[in-house]
Amino acid sequence: MRQKLKTLSGKTSRKTIGKECTFKGIGLHQGSENSIVCRPAAPNDGITFFKNGVKIKVCTENVQSTQRGTTIQNDKAAVHTVEHLLAALHALEISDLNIDLIGDEIPIMDGSSKPFFDRLSVCEIVDLQSDAECIIVKEYLEFNDPETGSKYLISPFDGLSIESILEYKDPIIGNQSATMSNIEEFGPNISASRTFVLASELKYLFESNLIKGGRPDNALVFRDANISEEGVMKLQKLLGTNEQVKLDRKLLNKLELHFENEPARHKLLDLVGDLYLTGRQIKAKIKAYKPGHTSNYKLAKFLLEYHEKQTKKAKAMYDPNAKAIKDVNQIQEMLPHRYPFLMVDKIIELSENHVVGVKNVSINENFFQGHFPGNPVFPGVLQMEALAQCGGILALSLSEEGSWDTYFVKMDNVKFRNMVYPGDTLILHMELMMPIKRGIVKMYGKAMVGEKLVSEGELTAKIVKRENDK
Repeated sequence: MRQKLKTLSGKTSRKTIGKECTFKGIGLHQGSENSIVCRPAAPNDGITFFKNGVKIKVCTENVQSTQRGTTIQNDKAAVHTVEHLLAALHALEISDLNIDLIGDEIPIMDGSSKPFFDRLSVCEIVDLQSDAECIIVKEYLEFNDPETGSKYLISPFDGLSIESILEYKDPIIGNQSATMSNIEEFGPNISASRTFVLASELKYLFESNLIKGGRPDNALVFRDANISEEGVMKLQKLLGTNEQVKLDRKLLNKLELHFENEPARHKLLDLVGDLYLTGRQIKAKIKAYKPGHTSNYKLAKFLLEYHEKQTKKAKAMYDPNAKAIKDVNQIQEMLPHRYPFLMVDKIIELSENHVVGVKNVSINENFFQGHFPGNPVFPGVLQMEALAQCGGILALSLSEEGSWDTYFVKMDNVKFRNMVYPGDTLILHMELMMPIKRGIVKMYGKAMVGEKLVSEGELTAKIVKRENDK
């Protein structure tokens, strides 16, 4: 059996939490006490804040500001500094959550995402048994933000992998980078990295009505070359502490670095959070040069636009009137099935990792006599059989020469979404989920009527060579 290339799977499940959890604390920029209560949500609710009875949905359309943090807002209410919470939700793949906000801002906690990640991860994360839509990057892309000088190189990857690269003129931070090879590394390697600031920036930020809630224990303050000893002493009051500021340390507060490259890791954390403004898991490898909230937000919009174009392109491909690349006679040369059990009329696409077939549903089908008289409905199990036959054509097209048969081994995660009636045209799409090994073929299949998904599932079959063809 010839081995074929690995394909990217576009399926993941929607998730919520099984029990409530609460976070309380001061907000970094507004400086007031806030609390949030995270509650379970239903499938497709998305991440939604509730503030004084007003709903604010997390999405790119509701981003109001990206100045030193990400703020979402509708015409009635705003939520400040959502990125650290969103990073934890992204890493835990929590797609649906209701969040009651008392105050104006997500609590800054210790300046990292770890408090959110740790507590949410033990809140009985529940599989909602509903598919979550992913943004899958299928080609090499580049996004540049001339406003900030940030650049992102994006390539295909079965998961989310990020490298963040910082370039600071001041040597106290200098040039550094951090890498997350996959989303599973977020918890142990990224979540504990804290927000940071240069000491010379503090006065400007305070005067700009930002970081009113900045405290010695919720941010890393780096002493850079642009601040004098006199300026350092003045920061004591700004930091809200009576403790003496040590002048001989890299960090002006008493905190110690969790990682030598903690700033680069925190920038990576922010990017994970800002990307979740899309409301979707991202499957890509991203190399980010000088990332920041403004450019991260623009990248999220860029990836959404890319996804929408890919989706429209995919829908356009499924034209039931497309010319057959294998007609019914050629199909019968490959498959042993015959009337009344041949469920594929033609093949309109065939590659090394996917196949698209067409089944025209007619009232003359023999099973409509009993399913159901007076209310004919195409049986769901026969939709799976049609998908399996279509997948068999792909599997056999990749096989060595000779006579082969395909046999069902199992079906997983099968869902019947909508009914199919006489007169409908089924578009049958099958895609390899992994390379064929030892004759075992695992595929993800979906059946469409127009743009409507009617059934789907993961189908596994075994290819067996006929005994008389050894």
